[in-house]
Amino acid sequence: MRRVLFLLALVLTLGVFLAACGSSDEGNDSEGDSGSQEEGSGTENESGDFSVAMVTDTGGVDDKSFNQSAWEGLQAFGESEGLEEDEGFDYAQSESDADYTTNLNRLVREDYNLIFGIGFLLQPDVEKVASQFPETHFALVDAVAEGDNVASITFKEHQGSFLAGVAAAQKTQSDHIGFVGGVDSELINKFESGFRAGAKTVNPDIQIDVQYAESFNSADQGKLIASNMYSQGADVIYHAAGGTGNGVFSEAKDRVRGSDEQVWVIGVDRDQHDEGQINDKNVALTSMVKRVDIAVQDVSTQAMNGEFPGGEVVEYGLEDEGVSLARTNEKALGEDIISSVEEWKQKIIDGEVEVPQTREEAEEYISSL
Repeated sequence: MRRVLFLLALVLTLGVFLAACGSSDEGNDSEGDSGSQEEGSGTENESGDFSVAMVTDTGGVDDKSFNQSAWEGLQAFGESEGLEEDEGFDYAQSESDADYTTNLNRLVREDYNLIFGIGFLLQPDVEKVASQFPETHFALVDAVAEGDNVASITFKEHQGSFLAGVAAAQKTQSDHIGFVGGVDSELINKFESGFRAGAKTVNPDIQIDVQYAESFNSADQGKLIASNMYSQGADVIYHAAGGTGNGVFSEAKDRVRGSDEQVWVIGVDRDQHDEGQINDKNVALTSMVKRVDIAVQDVSTQAMNGEFPGGEVVEYGLEDEGVSLARTNEKALGEDIISSVEEWKQKIIDGEVEVPQTREEAEEYISSL
């Protein structure tokens, strides 16, 4: 009897033990599922953990040119992904060249996943900081930088500038036009070379004044250069000078205001039509638009999705609308200029015209006309 009671107690004890084990396993499975869901949720909300920032060059985030375009692209990306400004996306303003490294390092310390350097002037600083922080992604606009964790974003500015030259040569009444550059450099020489080639293609005898301000942030210098060019007979000026170009617009508007004089400005990087408005007139003939905003959004999206093009050069041109000529002022351009621009655009895309990128190539191209 005692043996039977003992065996019965043993069976009951074993049953309780097995039930407890089963309950524990079920709890672990449930906990595992919950953990798995949390992990999946983390993946779905990965964009919420992603952060991106940019460092301007000295032109500033409100230069009405490529720094501003880049910031607008970053803002559009942040809005589309539900990111908060100052946390999910931000910018650091550079007042001088000495600020580049300082600003880049600050954004690294603030744990931004991707940091843009806006402008070729930041190339050495981006390369230096990127080499010190290989786990952080960097992107440089307008130049090629070394580093597996750096994406280089470039544009075929010479192609869009060729079209600006076509428009200028057809619009001028004096057969005299001008080009105002920011810093005399390989990049801005692409704008100059394409512009000269396009204008000379339309009119080989056209006079083209070229002058550099040696600054992207000197509106006063831009105004002075434009004043001299207009006074010497130029009636259309194309600027590739960032904030310095604001002075070109200012001079053009001063001349048109309250007078019968008609001069024009071709803007750059963004559609600068608003910069040309003066009462019921507008001195902005067109703008060579460079979609820095789209490029910033594209690379940010790739980085967020784990497809960052580190060590690669990403280039945008006419064929993918990376550069284009604005038509906002259709009345000033007219159907003939618009039609001609479209014709030359297609020739460039089709490879019938190889647009020069350097002064040497431009001289060879022009001498062959």
